[in-house]
Amino acid sequence: MSVTAVPIQPLKKGVLAKYWIGIAVLLLAAAALAWFGTKSIRSEYALDDQFLSDNAGEDGVTQTKSGLQIKTIKGGEGKSPTDDDVVEITLKGVLRDGTVFQPEDRGPLPVAGSVPGFSEALKLMKKGGKYKIWIPSDLGYGANDVPDPRTGGVAIPGNSLLIFDVELHDYLPRAEFEKRMKAQQEAMQKAGGPGKQGGAPQGGGQGELPPEIQAQIEAQMRAQQGQ
Repeated sequence: MSVTAVPIQPLKKGVLAKYWIGIAVLLLAAAALAWFGTKSIRSEYALDDQFLSDNAGEDGVTQTKSGLQIKTIKGGEGKSPTDDDVVEITLKGVLRDGTVFQPEDRGPLPVAGSVPGFSEALKLMKKGGKYKIWIPSDLGYGANDVPDPRTGGVAIPGNSLLIFDVELHDYLPRAEFEKRMKAQQEAMQKAGGPGKQGGAPQGGGQGELPPEIQAQIEAQMRAQQGQ
């Protein structure tokens, strides 16, 4: 017993073209889904070198010769600060997994008084600008764990990539900043404030410095005077 074959009608050229276009679209969609899915996984689990390599290709991200990466969120104006300046900034620091090691805070900081990557980034910023920076561990704290003075635990594990959001409000020459700081201390001593007992000004009041910043700047001043 034979089976009668049902002939398949030939496809017209226009229909065939649409068929192959549809196949191509499906393949491109599948490839895009695989790419973005892989990219998301790589972003979360890749080693820092691979993460930074991928991040360097993101829109607006610039990588310097040292390996520092910076993105301008809002452009500023004027010249950039130098190693001889003290900046007033707002910053927040997180690790790659989102752990906050530096809660958002505002205060002064000597440009030359930070880790190499942060100092380099500050010298690329302008007044009024907002930036996001990625600092490889060799431009940060290296292999050393950074302790948390509040808990005694580890705030920043060794070999960590540091990610900061920074806004540069203003800056002035370090000599001028130290002059103002000295005048402030003398005024507090005359008024019988904390400076009279030789202590550092407590943070919180207008124009006062956070104790940790005060201590850092005074240590640098003593080191320079001893040179």
